[in-house]
Amino acid sequence: MPELPEVETVRRGLAPHLEGARLVAVRQNRPDLRFPFPDDFAARLTGATIQALERRAKYLLARLDTGETLVAHLGMTGRFTIEVDGEGETPGQFHYAAGADPKHTHLVLVTDRGVSVAYNDARRFGYMDLIATARLGEHPYFAGLGPEPLSDAFSTATLVSAFAARKQNVKVSLLDQRIVAGLGNIYVCEALHRARIHPERAAGDVTPAQLKRLTAAIRSVLEEAITAGGSTLRDYRTADGALGYFQHSFKVYGREDDPCAKPRCAGVVRRMVQGGRSTFFCGVCQG
Repeated sequence: MPELPEVETVRRGLAPHLEGARLVAVRQNRPDLRFPFPDDFAARLTGATIQALERRAKYLLARLDTGETLVAHLGMTGRFTIEVDGEGETPGQFHYAAGADPKHTHLVLVTDRGVSVAYNDARRFGYMDLIATARLGEHPYFAGLGPEPLSDAFSTATLVSAFAARKQNVKVSLLDQRIVAGLGNIYVCEALHRARIHPERAAGDVTPAQLKRLTAAIRSVLEEAITAGGSTLRDYRTADGALGYFQHSFKVYGREDDPCAKPRCAGVVRRMVQGGRSTFFCGVCQG
């Protein structure tokens, strides 16, 4: 499913069209996605103005002037497409153009700017909710989430404290959303490789110096992915229906049996399963 960079790419693509816009029409084409839509969903959105479009972990948050926030999770195949004056618009440069079958368009938002934003989700693993903005932090989606990895709240000290005496391996520990919000399997693999830390190492055994490298690696790999437009696995698309292309720059993820990309490293990328997820790593420079 899309990870933090993909969701942030979508947010940045949608923000110029939705922030400050009033929803003049909302078309809901089915009663549910992964979960049922909230009661009176379309009616509660119609007439609302989107004051800000934000991201928390892997969620998109559209704060409304009604006192509610529209929360959207893209699942595996959810994507938004933007149409302005009858023509598609590309809010960024991406590697491949791709469309979405209209039969899987489940929600359409029309703004007072003449913009239509459609949500398309073939597998319907995504979901949406309307939550009182004042109580957002208490909601089960967000209560207990750790700091954002690109925020000032995330630092080496965050990991030193969270990993102290922790016997669980560092790879699975980084996927714990209570420690860091929004990190996913792809970019954890990439960050561990960049920081030269073996994914099977117990989190409590990683030294402060290594955690300093890891903190920097997490930030840099996410920032690079956002700049590149987000990675794309299988049929995930960015905000405008185009493929992202950071996947072509992965150093270890999906590169089993390839030579390690680190200069002067003679290792080969290996794959193993941790916590039910594939882990890609180099046993030489991450030894």
